[in-house]
Amino acid sequence: MSRFTVQPGRFSASIDDDFVVFVIGMRVNKLWKLHKWIPVSRAMGPMIAELMSHPEKGLLGVRTMWAGRTITLIQYWRSFEQLEHFARDKDDPHLQAWRDFNAKVGTSGDVGVYHETYKVPAGAYECVYSNMPVMGLAAANGAEHVPVARRGEAARERLAAVNA
Repeated sequence: MSRFTVQPGRFSASIDDDFVVFVIGMRVNKLWKLHKWIPVSRAMGPMIAELMSHPEKGLLGVRTMWAGRTITLIQYWRSFEQLEHFARDKDDPHLQAWRDFNAKVGTSGDVGVYHETYKVPAGAYECVYSNMPVMGLAAANGAEHVPVARRGEAARERLAAVNA
């Protein structure tokens, strides 16, 4: 089944363990400064490629979105510890990319970067995908794409079923 194949009906995601949602992105603040923002935008590809080729590093899945001047990646991680290790390990591509950003862009305001990290305890999530391809948490490694009834018809039920 293609990742673009629509799954008619209502579905949810099921994942048994704790996980981390990591939202990271960049914003081009000064379009004419290509020499500043193009290297920043190109830095993410090698990081994702490294993580996808080494699932033991903890990345479960990723989705990229582009809106205007902002590129956002929503990532699902097995643990915060693995995310932090990847960010700080000199042998992984993030640390050098971060150093390059600070040296070449710093606080100039030419390019913005941001991230948000959410630690999600097992069962403390809810999601619905109606007539959608398998995506988001349901597409992450270790998660299942399941009929919504398996977790509850309403958001409150899906959250209460695992937090009872």
